[in-house]
Amino acid sequence: MPKNTRVFALLAAAAITLPLAACGGGSTSDAGGGGGTAQSGEAGGKGGTLNYLTKRNAEHLDPQRMYIGRDLSNMGRLVYRSLVQFPVTEDAKQASTPVPDLATDTGKSEQGGKQWSFTLKDGVRWQDGKDVTCDDVKYGLARSFATDIITGGPNYALGLLDVPKGSDGLPAYNGPYKKAGQADFDKAVTCSGKTITYHFNKPWPDFPLAIASLRVFDPYRADQDKGDKSNYAVFANGPYKLDGTWQKGSGGTFVRNDQYDPATDGVRKALPDKIVFTEGLTDEVVAQRLISDSGDDKNAVSDRRLPPAFYSQVQGPVAERSANPESPYVDYLLPNFNRIKDPKVRQALLLATNKKAYQEANGGDKAYADAQSIVNPSLIGYHANPAYGGNPQGDPAAAKALLTEAGVQMPYPLKYTYSGGTPTTDNAAAALKQTWDAAGFNTTLEPLSDTYYDVIQNPAKDSDVYWGGWGADWPSMSTVIPALFDSRINLTPKSNGQDYGNYKSDAVNKLFDEAAAQSDVTAQAAKLVEADTQLGKDVAYIPLGVQKFYFVYGSNITGYVNNPAVSMYPDLGAIGVKS
Repeated sequence: MPKNTRVFALLAAAAITLPLAACGGGSTSDAGGGGGTAQSGEAGGKGGTLNYLTKRNAEHLDPQRMYIGRDLSNMGRLVYRSLVQFPVTEDAKQASTPVPDLATDTGKSEQGGKQWSFTLKDGVRWQDGKDVTCDDVKYGLARSFATDIITGGPNYALGLLDVPKGSDGLPAYNGPYKKAGQADFDKAVTCSGKTITYHFNKPWPDFPLAIASLRVFDPYRADQDKGDKSNYAVFANGPYKLDGTWQKGSGGTFVRNDQYDPATDGVRKALPDKIVFTEGLTDEVVAQRLISDSGDDKNAVSDRRLPPAFYSQVQGPVAERSANPESPYVDYLLPNFNRIKDPKVRQALLLATNKKAYQEANGGDKAYADAQSIVNPSLIGYHANPAYGGNPQGDPAAAKALLTEAGVQMPYPLKYTYSGGTPTTDNAAAALKQTWDAAGFNTTLEPLSDTYYDVIQNPAKDSDVYWGGWGADWPSMSTVIPALFDSRINLTPKSNGQDYGNYKSDAVNKLFDEAAAQSDVTAQAAKLVEADTQLGKDVAYIPLGVQKFYFVYGSNITGYVNNPAVSMYPDLGAIGVKS
């Protein structure tokens, strides 16, 4: 097992004004990339029921396990509060500037960013009326170190918090359940009254951006913790609480939390009295209901992109309640290095990939912009990767020649696993299969329509190629390339973290370390561009396109905005319904 070391190059918060994204993207129907915001024409008052229609099930509602942009956005606006939060706004610069939430200010930095302190506000309570305490905030982060139970979430703290490493390179602290190394964690995160202080092993100048972007730093009450059984349990300190239980595949209902004091919250408008989430709908049903705009659907929003077959219906009044913003997400493919070990086979896969057909199957230029890296072009220091500037329609003949040169059995068996099971995603997969098979592959398609990332995070999964979608956790390449491809922090026997293709490279890990040692933003980015170039040479991934969202919402929706701070999804901190 490679050593687990501090690997992320970090940007100064003062230098960052770009839109934020949040980690794992949805399927080709889940997330998008493009640009701009849209807002309904009037502000609404309080009251009414907001309906949220979706296909994709929430994989985690546990804040420390959550790592999908939509869920981070929704739960951060409704039920979970953070020390700092991003404001409700359309303005990209303001959206990326944290404001106080649980804390009285945006934090005090000392020792050049190696130490951060926050003091909690008075009057912030859990849904049972008990105060949110410093110990609750500390306990929330402690849970993320229990990597055998609290799986799926971001792992930045494991490399950055000043906790000693064990002989395996992992933190000596293993979380609040087993409690090995508890004293070490207690030195790294300290409470003094209402003030919590974090001690890091290297400067983390943009720590407030991480807090605002992710839920992993949110508080959690120890007496409510049931480990893995807490995955769909919601214990709120925000304006809403879960009414009853969340039913995976069906959804749940959030109602007002009577212990929430809006005077302590300068972020959320909390307009609807009730928010009803309905999971398990097809994209086509969602689109038809929102376009038809009848009954309760007049009060509905969705995270689902319109299927291309419905584009022609977005005219007149429907077009007035539509939005087509850029998202932070890039779609990509990941060869499984546990199975495709021959670099010529990976190169042949790249040559045979028809990303143009993939984009067209998903809706063309309303759904995608071109991608020549896994890094979104909006990020500081972006450079197109020279490995991915070839024919966007693929070159099956050249790919077949490479496979022949590699001397492998042909047709070469290729199992492709993707998030979908919808007509659009299936058509996109079929478009990829067509040129792959023409190049000498024999492709088997495996759509996963229930959960996805928790399946492909198993290193023993038997697929040859995976689909992925990713957006920066905050506007830095350091939250993209190292987070996805540093094997020392990602790969364990039970999970590959976010390194779904099980990639390992000492040379690339070294470049990550060199990037982490840079204090200048430009120098950091340059090192990460070097790493990306090597990833391209290894065909560690294949970019498919920068996603764009295409949304329609109901005619009774007010305050509709696609906020850069919440990954361009509908911002539930702003949205209301007409009474």
